[in-house]
Amino acid sequence: MIFTSIILPIGPYHPALKEAAFFKVEVKGERIVGADLKVGYNHRGIEGLATKKTYHQNIFLCERVCGICSHCHSTCYCQTVEDLAGIEAPARARYVRTIVAELERLHSHFLWFGVAMHVIGYDTAFMHMWKERENIMQAIETITGKRVNYAVNTIGGVRRDVTPEIIPYLQAQLVKIRSAASKIGEFVTEDSVIKARAKDVGVLDKTTAKKMCVVGPTARASGVELDIRKDDPYAAYSELDWNIVTRPEGDVLARVIVRLGEIFQSISITEQALRNLPEGEIALEEVQEFPAREAFDRVEAHRGELVYYIRSNGTNIPERVKIRTPSFMNNPALPSMLVDESIADVPLIVASIDPCYSCTDRVVVVDIGKNRSFTTTLDKLARRRC
Repeated sequence: MIFTSIILPIGPYHPALKEAAFFKVEVKGERIVGADLKVGYNHRGIEGLATKKTYHQNIFLCERVCGICSHCHSTCYCQTVEDLAGIEAPARARYVRTIVAELERLHSHFLWFGVAMHVIGYDTAFMHMWKERENIMQAIETITGKRVNYAVNTIGGVRRDVTPEIIPYLQAQLVKIRSAASKIGEFVTEDSVIKARAKDVGVLDKTTAKKMCVVGPTARASGVELDIRKDDPYAAYSELDWNIVTRPEGDVLARVIVRLGEIFQSISITEQALRNLPEGEIALEEVQEFPAREAFDRVEAHRGELVYYIRSNGTNIPERVKIRTPSFMNNPALPSMLVDESIADVPLIVASIDPCYSCTDRVVVVDIGKNRSFTTTLDKLARRRC
């Protein structure tokens, strides 16, 4: 039987998508022969708001770019402002930032595992993973007093300390987390249903991954050894012993295994940081002067490289704040992962890169000749047809 291709729209609001995005999928029968992606349905104006608030007020604004990456954003923002002001956070503060960052990475990866199992239809595993994630949330709450948007960072250090009294509790929680991760590893790597759904599905080869400039676990699962914690160390990462986790296959299963390996690396990093926590202050005196200059900094968020750029005009309010999230780099690779796959695999392939559309949607395309702004698809933007 000869099939003619048809266009199957998925989104922008769809049960398989947690956020608004539109996939235009061209199919022949059940097989995908072409795909395009359109985002831009949720523009919150955070970069504009950042130029209306003071440097210190923006710490709490940047935490709200993404709830799962709250600490990553405030860390990157504070580091960028510290570069701007020519200061460096104390050693103890850098270790506290590392501890909270890795606990947050554990929280994000456990959450992702749960969502991935739910997409597959393995709801027992989904509930088990979110139950175990509670140990991580309790550890974060013990340090920060909060479970989301932790308000730990400040310019020149941190606002919360890891006191000697809570270290034994945190170490006990890490033992529980490691045990839970070992159980996850057993059924993720051995379960026949997961292998059938994830192996050789949504392949992104190393060459394409480099060409598309993907970052984070998505890049590392395609054999690209890229991690800002190693390549451009910040906080306390250069003083700790850990490895970059990579896989060569580039399929959904590889992205699962990379995140699993990163869970164990994060546990090890956190344990080392707790053991080696230096004495001293956790913050400098409040910074009052911000020279008229530019600054750029980056961190390794859970989805990959997160970049902040700030331009100062010498006042206590930034003139420009630009944020480039990991999903901005990873989302364009999705259409190439979908081609030659089955329609039923679309939700899992999309979920495998852990996309965040809301934290990406700050770009507005403006036609200055016609004085209009609009959204567009990747295909039209690439062909300059918009």
